[in-house]
Amino acid sequence: MASAILVRLGLLTLCIGLFGCERQISFAGDVQPIFLANCVVCHDQVAEGVAASGFSMVDYDSIMKGTKFGPVVIPNSSISSTLYLVIANKTSPEIRMPPHHEASLAEGRGTPLTQDQIEIIGTWIDQGAPNN
Repeated sequence: MASAILVRLGLLTLCIGLFGCERQISFAGDVQPIFLANCVVCHDQVAEGVAASGFSMVDYDSIMKGTKFGPVVIPNSSISSTLYLVIANKTSPEIRMPPHHEASLAEGRGTPLTQDQIEIIGTWIDQGAPNN
């Protein structure tokens, strides 16, 4: 009896070690609220972010469509996704998002995302960027 419990516990530990126990990130519940609060002011259908790049963030399909230069989300690879790189400060300062240069800060916008917000978006991308 005790050995059966130990075997099951060992298998559970192995599964967690191999596959992790990370929770599934929801686009609608976790990611989209971040975009709505921090990004859509410039990346709605007609704002300056759309004018400059063609990138609208009003919904999942727009985000997955990307910019006039190509996709910004590469499902399963946050490190290959431009969206992640620009929000995680892994690009040159001129293209970091939200822009946090003096002009945008003076207008009350451009505050960088929190580390938790960046991790949520990165994890969502690494989980395949599902529309869930």
